[in-house]
Amino acid sequence: MTMRALLSLRPRSLRTDRSGAAAAEMALLLPLALVLIFGAMEGGWYMVCEHRVVKGVRDAARYASRLDFSNYTCPSTFSGNGTAVKNLARTGKLTGGTPTVPGWTDAQVTIAVTCSPGASGLYSVVSGNAPKVKISAQVPYPSLFGTLGFGGTSRTLGASAQSPVAGL
Repeated sequence: MTMRALLSLRPRSLRTDRSGAAAAEMALLLPLALVLIFGAMEGGWYMVCEHRVVKGVRDAARYASRLDFSNYTCPSTFSGNGTAVKNLARTGKLTGGTPTVPGWTDAQVTIAVTCSPGASGLYSVVSGNAPKVKISAQVPYPSLFGTLGFGGTSRTLGASAQSPVAGL
């Protein structure tokens, strides 16, 4: 528009002119919409990863609790196949497989045993010591934004599960 045309416009016509309003609204709302979309994706990914860690630790504790009593020595020793238990927590398989959460290693899974003396029944086989196995994991969270190159705080996903040994 030329200067002459601009000067010929009345102030009222400038106020009622709606051309470009949609573009201005889009420019204002697009950053907020993108933050909401990517924030929802990141939150969903966090919950998926957390669920995988919790499920893996729980499954590993259940598996370890069904191992024979000969794998446990009271007061607090697990002499069974710790590699299989850790791999089950990470991958859902006793051997092989890929981690359910990217970057999860065996070193981030711990196996602990506690014994309660004075138990009877099933535990009379092990001199009344009732072993409980506890599987714990602290896994670094693989952020979606971190993989895209955006900096962020390092978070960890943590879970633990405990189960009494049945020795079946």
